[in-house]
Amino acid sequence: TQSSRTADYEPPQENGVIQSTQGLYSSTSPPASDDEPFSTYFEEKVPIPEDVTQMFSFRKLWAFTGPGFLMSIAYLDPGNIESDLQSGAKAGFKLLWVLLGATIIGLLLQRLAARLGVVTGMHLAEVCNRQYPTVPRIILWLMVELAIIGSDMQEVIGCAIAFNLLSMGRIPLWGGVLITIIDTFVFLFLDKYGLRKLEAFFGLLITIMAVSFGYEYVMVRPDQGELLKGMFLPYCENCDSAQMEQAVGIVGAVIMPHNIYLHSALVKSRQIDRGNKKEVKEANKYYFIESTIALFISFLINVFVVAVFAEAFYDKTNIEVNAKCNASGSPHTDLFPLDNSTLQVDIFKGGVVLGCFFGPAALYIWAIGILAAGQSSTMTGTYSGQFVMEGFLNLRWSRFARVLLTRSIAIFPTLLVAIFQDVQHLTGMNDFLNVLQSMQLPFALIPILTFTSLTSIMDDFANGLVWKIGGGVVILVVCAINMYFVVVYVTSLNSVALYVLVALLCIAYLSFVCYLTWQCLIALGVSCLDVSCLGSRMRLTGHTDVYLLNDMDSNMMVER
Repeated sequence: TQSSRTADYEPPQENGVIQSTQGLYSSTSPPASDDEPFSTYFEEKVPIPEDVTQMFSFRKLWAFTGPGFLMSIAYLDPGNIESDLQSGAKAGFKLLWVLLGATIIGLLLQRLAARLGVVTGMHLAEVCNRQYPTVPRIILWLMVELAIIGSDMQEVIGCAIAFNLLSMGRIPLWGGVLITIIDTFVFLFLDKYGLRKLEAFFGLLITIMAVSFGYEYVMVRPDQGELLKGMFLPYCENCDSAQMEQAVGIVGAVIMPHNIYLHSALVKSRQIDRGNKKEVKEANKYYFIESTIALFISFLINVFVVAVFAEAFYDKTNIEVNAKCNASGSPHTDLFPLDNSTLQVDIFKGGVVLGCFFGPAALYIWAIGILAAGQSSTMTGTYSGQFVMEGFLNLRWSRFARVLLTRSIAIFPTLLVAIFQDVQHLTGMNDFLNVLQSMQLPFALIPILTFTSLTSIMDDFANGLVWKIGGGVVILVVCAINMYFVVVYVTSLNSVALYVLVALLCIAYLSFVCYLTWQCLIALGVSCLDVSCLGSRMRLTGHTDVYLLNDMDSNMMVER
């Protein structure tokens, strides 16, 4: 029969390379069907109610609600909150349109990630593992791990700063780091009590952030006219280089590489018959609606933070803040020198100045919001680490062993920073971590565009011409903006030795980015780049379906 011919098909091999009618591929085999299943987060799958009579069903939307909100937490992590408050303090309301644009771009990229997971039943790290050759795959894994470590450090230290503020300095930074690590282990095993309960817990943390930062917003009462003007008028009047760099920093903070890998995995938590194109199309629709709602809420929370600092602290000088803190009896007056330079704020100083101007309640509520942001993003960051390690390394470890390993990778550098850095002087390290994550962005964006553009992987759900061109342009712009941010940071170091080191690293870095771009352009249809005589003989064109056969529903295999 046709189904037996499909299932028994084995492509010809030569020297360990699978051949097909259109290209040569790395001989990566899918997992054997008798292997023990392993999973993170997917020990149960949420059933989808059947309602064939309606074009849109709120019951179905509720069943699909969850993964998008977990994904949106990356848009609310301490790094984003710090970028928001610095944007408000440095540029007022002028850069709100950049935040809006970055969030919309983020939504479009998350759509690609969700579609890949829904259509293939595999997340991005698993697809990379099957499609890229060994050496690029290992390099890609290391780059994504670096991004996760950088994000983890910001998130854990954000929690530690919140504990420090709530305890009036009694809990040191390293103590807050240890508390965060321990409670993260506890919270991560909530899914043992049900996946929906875990998702509800994340929803609670988002609600705490919304209430905390919303309270600050109501108390400060920003100028609504200026807020709307800044949000919808794409212009930055009288902006200097510092404000333009802040605009670039907003894009880098909002669009995070590990979040693409995370979202492509989270969508696997629903019961979807991938052999039924109608169900797959419906899942894509509801996931996109859910992601839109989730990112809209995260955008509002980010706007609260920007608006509070824009209204209360834009153009404030250190001496003004010093006088106000001195009058309020704050123990942190020494943070603000007696000079007329513009106020520089971070997460810690932000809480302090709120306490100086609006009372102790504002400081404690701010700290609670930061704690919720740090705790939730630390948990989703841990999930990202597990998905990436599972996918790239094809791990068969126990759940606890994987959690322990992925946490340990981030614990040691974070603890070192917490022990040797004072809580009041972390801005420089945050700048470095933002640059680190900006550099890793191509290693998520290029693969997701590559694989969602391949008909052999996505079938009828592959990107159309508009999405291919639009996605390519968006990714090019985002990567260019982030590279500008990196260049600005490096040139500020003023060290010849560092310049030489960075130049050497850039050669290797750009070479790998060019390799991924070459593969992506072939997937986008630039056939003139598909040169069969190249020594590597590793390409992504053609019938890569052979890697997916064991993961596809039998009906879909027959049809394809």
